Amino acid sequence: MFTDRMYRLARHWSNRELATLAPLFHGDVVNVSAWDDRDKEGGYYKDYFTNASSYSYTNYRGYRGFQGLPGEYTLDLTDKVPGELKCRFDVVFNHTTLEHLFEVRKAFANLCELSRDVIIVIVPFAQVQHESDDWKDYWRFTPTCLRRLCDENGLTVIYEAQSPHRNSAVYLLAIGARCPDRWEGRLPMHEPVPMAGRWIGITLFSLARQAVLSGLKKVCSDEDAKK
Repeated sequence: MFTDRMYRLARHWSNRELATLAPLFHGDVVNVSAWDDRDKEGGYYKDYFTNASSYSYTNYRGYRGFQGLPGEYTLDLTDKVPGELKCRFDVVFNHTTLEHLFEVRKAFANLCELSRDVIIVIVPFAQVQHESDDWKDYWRFTPTCLRRLCDENGLTVIYEAQSPHRNSAVYLLAIGARCPDRWEGRLPMHEPVPMAGRWIGITLFSLARQAVLSGLKKVCSDEDAKK
C-alpha cells in the first residue's frame, strides 16, 4: 500500500515504535497537546498504553484545541504549569508539537514539570515545513538537542530512535526519565542515534559508484601485492 512519504511514513514508524514501548509503562499517563488523541491511522493513543491506570489529555485554545473530553485539561505549554498539574503524571507523552512552539525550551521544561518520572517525545529531524494561519513551524531537532533538553531538566535519555526511511520525513523518538536506573533492562535494546539522517543526499547512484570504486581499489591493491 502506498504511504505518503512526506508526512505519513514517519508517523507510521513512530506509531509502530509506540505500540512496542507504550505497554511497558504503568501509572498515570497524559497526552499533551493531544487534540482528540487520534494516531492518524484510525486508532487512538490511549489504546497504546494498555497498562495505564489513568489516561488524560491536555489542549489549548485555537485550532485543534480544547475538546471538552473527559479527563482533558487546559494547558498552554509556553505558560506556567498550574500547580495541580505539577508532577501529576507518571508518563508524559507528546507527539510532534514542539516544532510549532517558538518558546521551545520553556515548552520542553513544562513537559518535564508535568512528569513524576518519564517523558516520551516525538519530534521531526527533517520534514517539509508545514504551517497555517493558526499555527507556525519553527524548529527541527537533533538527538544531541533532545539529550541536552532532558539534561537541563534533570532527566536522562533512556531510549532513542530515528525513523529509517530514505526520501521521507525523519522523526526522532526519545524517552527521558528522572529515575533511569528504574528502567534498566526493561526497555528494548537500542543504540543511541550517533548521527541522525546520515543518508541525506546519498542517492542509489552514489552508493553504486562508491561500491565500484571500492572494488577497483581492492583489485589494484591485490595486483600490487602480487608484484
